[in-house]
Amino acid sequence: MDYNDVKNEARKKIGNKCKVCPECNGIACRGQVPGMGGKGSGSGFIRNFEQLKSVKVRMDTLYEPSEIDAGIEIFGRKFKYPFFAAPIGGVKVNYGEGHTDTTYSEAVVKGCFEAGTAAFTGDGIPEESYIGPLDAVGEVSGCGIPTIKPWDVEEAIRKVKLAEKRNVAAIAMDVDAAGLTVFAKLGKPLFPQSVESLKQIIESTELPFIVKGIMTVEGALKAKQAGASGIIVSNHGGRVLDDTLSTIEVLPSIVEACKGEMKIFIDGGFRKGTDIFKAIALGADAVLIGRPYGVAVYGGGMEGAKLYTEKIGAELEDAMRMTGAKNLDEITVDKVEFAK
Repeated sequence: MDYNDVKNEARKKIGNKCKVCPECNGIACRGQVPGMGGKGSGSGFIRNFEQLKSVKVRMDTLYEPSEIDAGIEIFGRKFKYPFFAAPIGGVKVNYGEGHTDTTYSEAVVKGCFEAGTAAFTGDGIPEESYIGPLDAVGEVSGCGIPTIKPWDVEEAIRKVKLAEKRNVAAIAMDVDAAGLTVFAKLGKPLFPQSVESLKQIIESTELPFIVKGIMTVEGALKAKQAGASGIIVSNHGGRVLDDTLSTIEVLPSIVEACKGEMKIFIDGGFRKGTDIFKAIALGADAVLIGRPYGVAVYGGGMEGAKLYTEKIGAELEDAMRMTGAKNLDEITVDKVEFAK
């Protein structure tokens, strides 16, 4: 099986929930929520993808050759590549009947682990939507990051404590999920988090805590004030608010304000190894990839997730080789530029 086989199988199994387009750019699925499209006009998803394309890599092969090392250490754990599977929940609603949140998470967590990296896992209204994925992380020695929804403080802390028992690498909260109104309709609303409420949750654990859904310098500084160990620059894949800026557009200002203070992750439209390279060059520590991992798992299970990870990793290493960057520290801002 290669990645083309995985995509062909995914087209059969996902049906009309995701088009499995040649380019996962948000155009064919715009407005399809549930499904994997962006909210409203779909412009948030589409802009993420398009603005990444506007960043160009500067090639330079005149240098002393050496081995390429794309490895990274985050929160005391070493990974082969600086990218991870993003948390995806509600897979049956958004992708189709082929998987539950538990079986999807088992495949993506183990596939990423086999390839030398890790997966963030999701959360939802049924307890099993959190516990099943959490158990999958526990089965790979805690090499994964559970992501809880922005519940009230008591519920959030309860879920943090469950994660602690699995020896996880860190825990995250996708505060941008406050825009998922379907949760309120089902009787379990999500909440924007004040600095104080977030601080209470973070102080309830010694685990590194990552806040996902940061799109402004002000938001990043609030996360820092609350005690976050890391942030994820994210607009929830364009699924919670129409007409947002792209994540790659806001990354440089957030990096300028917070680099070295917290780990800075980013997601939103990342599809290729060169995309990972661009984010690292612009100051991110690591990248999360969402929708393509859904396709990979529906098309090939654990092996699909592993194949996709290895494909993107090889593309990143190739970009490093063609620009003279032998490790991540050498992927510097001078190696990319925004097209005019």
